[in-house]
Order: sequence, then C-alpha cells, then structure tokens
Amino acid sequence: MRKITFALCLLLCIACHNNSNNNAANQSVNKTSHLRKVEIFDPSALSVIDSNAQIELLDSGHKWTEGPVYIKDGGYLLFSDIPNNSIYKWKEGSGVSLYLKPSGNTEGRIVKKEPGSNGLLLNAKGDLVLCQHGDRRMALMDAPLNTPSPKFITLADNYQGKRLNSPNDGVYTKNGDLYFTDPPYGLDRRLDDSAKQLHFQGVFRLTPGGKLDVIIKDLKFPNGIAFSPDERTLYISNSDSLNMLWMKYDVDDKGFVKNGRVLYEAKQYNGTDAGNPDGMKVNRQGYIFAAGPEGIWIFSPAGKYIARIYTGQKTANCTFSPDEKTLFITSSSDLMRVKLK
Repeated sequence: MRKITFALCLLLCIACHNNSNNNAANQSVNKTSHLRKVEIFDPSALSVIDSNAQIELLDSGHKWTEGPVYIKDGGYLLFSDIPNNSIYKWKEGSGVSLYLKPSGNTEGRIVKKEPGSNGLLLNAKGDLVLCQHGDRRMALMDAPLNTPSPKFITLADNYQGKRLNSPNDGVYTKNGDLYFTDPPYGLDRRLDDSAKQLHFQGVFRLTPGGKLDVIIKDLKFPNGIAFSPDERTLYISNSDSLNMLWMKYDVDDKGFVKNGRVLYEAKQYNGTDAGNPDGMKVNRQGYIFAAGPEGIWIFSPAGKYIARIYTGQKTANCTFSPDEKTLFITSSSDLMRVKLK
C-alpha cells in the first residue's frame, strides 16, 4: 500500500511539475500576444486584410527565424533558424519538426552568431535553393524535398575571385535569373570582419548559364528582395539602422537596374530597437508585404504605406500560401500566420 501511495504521489508531483513548465512556456509564448494586431492606415488596405484579422502563433522557442518558403507539393512550410544552423518544417496538424541540419555552415569554419541558412526559395524545377551564411554561397540542396540531406551544389560563392559576404535573400525571375542580396550578417564582425573580401555589399544577378553580375553596390546592408508582378520593378530593403529604407529600381530589358529611388523611409519605433527593414514578398496584385520594425508593413502597388501587421517584436520575413490567403511570418523566435483576403 505504501509503495502504491508513494507511486501516486510521485506521479502527481511529475504532473504538477509538467503543468508548471507548460504554464511557464505558455506565458513566455504569449507575452507579446497583446501587441499583435492589424492597423489600417488607408482604406485600400481593407481589400487585402481585415482590421480584426488574428495573428496566430504557430511555433516558438527558436533563436532567429528567417527565410520561409511554402512547399505546395506536400502542403508544408520550411523556415530557417540561422543561429541553430537548421531548417524546420511546419505542417498543419503535425506541428514543427527538424528538416535539415546543418543548413548553412558545412565547411567547419567557426561562425558564432549566424552560421545557418537564411533565405529559402525554389527554382523552376522545384529544388530547394538556400542562402547560406556559414558557407558564404548560394547553394542548391542535392536531394529531393521529401528526403532532405545536407548535400549541396554551389551556385555562386565568389565575385571576380573574391568570396561573397553571406547571401541573405533571393528571388527568381520567370526566365530563371536568380537575384540575391549579399550583406555581411553571416560574418561575426560584419563590416569589420577580417574574412570579408569584397569592399561592398552587393545585389547580384546569376543567370541560368552561371554568369554572375553585380547590379547594385551602393547600399550598406541590402537585405530583402522582391519583384513587381511584371518584373519591371525591383524592390530592395536596406537594413541599416541609421538609414532604414525600402528602395525601388526600374529593370531594363537586359535585367539590369536603373533609377534607384526611395520607396519608403522607416523610423525607429518609439526610439527602441524594434528591428530594421528585412525580407519581403509581393503578391500577384502587386501589394508589398515587407518585414520591418515590429511587424509586416504593407504597401500598395503605387508604393503607399497602407497597413501594418504588428507582431510585437523584431520581424524577419514572410511568405504566402499558394492561394495567397495566408501570410506566414518569421518573427524573432516565432512562426506566425495571419489570414488575408
């Protein structure tokens, strides 16, 4: 009888301990829930998102989430955790699981801060393409999506014999050109890192034939990148905390850019470090969803700031579901989603 009583007490203690841990985790996860909201600044935004749309927390507990991409064939989302050198998979009803590790640092070079993959995207064949910080390259995973493996083929790792800084985000055009940004965030000392070989932080274009051109080299921290639906305008975010800009450029018939000008200039929110312009996506109607201070900033096709999805924390990137009725958001340690119209 004493053994049974002791066993019951032990189980109760374990249950109480687990409940305490779960409650603490829930409190930690929900500590910014009261800050999550949608704010409309122009009535045109109501054609894109409801003012009472709920920002749903899907997962938490990561170090720095980035680079989301939705895999239509399989119905799941992939996203990077850069400091953990990992890619995670989220699927409705199944939650989150580790998809790939290592994801961005396979050379063994010690990168303390941001060794993993950043932006993730698919090429025309449906292969996974990664912006790899640790290996300082654009790479293709040499394995099917449904059987991932940390085997990679280098697409670009140098410009004129000098190592890239650390590719950050990328986008494909319809003709197969790959455009990507190359700030120094994968270098531990960034601009002052002794391993830095290029004297600029560029935006590059890689053709299907393997030719690498630099198309922009005058931004301090080029980051997010996206095209307008007709591919005649290129958008770039500059994540310089002293000069937080979203830029737009005209694209000529040869794929080069001209007439760079400011789309929108961001300000520090309430004087705090709430994040900088970061990743972005453009929907089929031309609306720009751009990660920035405390959330996702929404711009009309004409470039007017019309709404913000507040996450309550630094926000890194976003992507759409195939029908563009859901926006997935990587924000600090979290993965979120919000319904769109």
